[in-house]
Amino acid sequence: MTMTDNTLNLQNRNAQHHMQSFSDFAYTKNPSATHIITRADGVYIYDSDGHKILDSMSGLWCVNMGYGQQSIIKAVNDQMKELVYYNNFFGTSHPSAIKLSEMITDLTPEGLNKIYFTGSGSEANDTMIRLVRHYWAAKGKPSKSVIISRKNAYHGSTMAGASLGGMSTMHAQGGLPIPDIEHVDQPYYFEACVEAGEKIDADEFGIKAAQSLANKIDELGEDRVAAFIAEPIQGAGGVIVPPKTYWPEVARICKERGILLVADEVICGFGRTGEWFATDYYDIQPDLMLFAKAVTSGYLPVGGVIVRDDIVDVIVSAGQEFAHGYTYSGHPTCMAAGIANLELMKETNILHQVQSNTAPYLASKWKGLEEHPLVGEARCLGMLAALEIVEDKNNYKRFENSKEIVTRCKDYCYDNGLVMRAIVNKMVIAPPLICSNEHIDEIIEKVWKCLDLTAQSIK
Repeated sequence: MTMTDNTLNLQNRNAQHHMQSFSDFAYTKNPSATHIITRADGVYIYDSDGHKILDSMSGLWCVNMGYGQQSIIKAVNDQMKELVYYNNFFGTSHPSAIKLSEMITDLTPEGLNKIYFTGSGSEANDTMIRLVRHYWAAKGKPSKSVIISRKNAYHGSTMAGASLGGMSTMHAQGGLPIPDIEHVDQPYYFEACVEAGEKIDADEFGIKAAQSLANKIDELGEDRVAAFIAEPIQGAGGVIVPPKTYWPEVARICKERGILLVADEVICGFGRTGEWFATDYYDIQPDLMLFAKAVTSGYLPVGGVIVRDDIVDVIVSAGQEFAHGYTYSGHPTCMAAGIANLELMKETNILHQVQSNTAPYLASKWKGLEEHPLVGEARCLGMLAALEIVEDKNNYKRFENSKEIVTRCKDYCYDNGLVMRAIVNKMVIAPPLICSNEHIDEIIEKVWKCLDLTAQSIK
């Protein structure tokens, strides 16, 4: 891609003052390493050189309804004219927070009718820890304070969120994890095949992965374990879709052991699987649910914790103030974006479109990528998909320098007009729900081309 003088100017200014997220700060010495995105429309973003790029990652898993939705923009503008901001501290609320809480709880599983708003998924995870521990203390069981998560999970970047996440690279920075956070095995079927060097039974593996939770509870003692948290499908971990035996067994273990089940729906929620929540897809009955990202389609930041009624009842009975809050919890303008986004999703019947058309179409086209020599597995569920990049697909053998190779593939994708994410040894996508079949065809064509370019670079 060619670079204009304007782009070079923006890159140099960026390197002077802006510290980017999840970035090697070496870019401050190499400004041209940064992509400058200037506008977006529909499913496409445009960089400062005018290149048109299909955003198959929906921003950061969040722009489900695509860019430039005028109804959301208008709703935000109208709200800013009426009440741009007020807090919900100290016995205060406002109409937009009330309405959005009603709209969300109309979509949740039975019994989950209370919402604590935050500004992000990370804040939602922090809030969950405090709510869960406060709940058990109110029940006279303060020793039930341990939260169990999974290895390679992602639950945000705050101290608590990053602790819940099971990513070793994050734990290596900042003295993580915080106390009373434990981790168990993830239900990563393909990785288990890699370790075995052959295909193994998926159903048996699903049970085994769930049993890792039971073993950890036994090790710690039921009287110490407060909750188990997991994404129904691990997103940032690499679109890890669990075997069908996994979630029923996890739910059984939590119920039998008196452990709260927390579903992190930050990536999967609001249509990503073709259902409002992935808990609906898997028929999970969680005690708490976390959301963010797609509730507003990324137009403004909103997150939250959805809590089962009886949990709130226990906390109320304790007769104590819940000493927790954020300046922007329930921000009126952000709430307006959420209201307008959910109204748009309903008006366009987008979930039906995903279920009946685009998700099956993506799945069929995506599966065909397994014909490529570099692809060991092409998995897809709803509008989530991943490619396992391998050296030898017959023996489930990865490249020794997998991270370097997938990074190279990601760069080829960008240069050829496609945003695709590289995760250790995988390439993943989460396209906007509004994608047409033609957009999916474009994605598949560009992915295949970039896989070819990657294969050629290895030789």
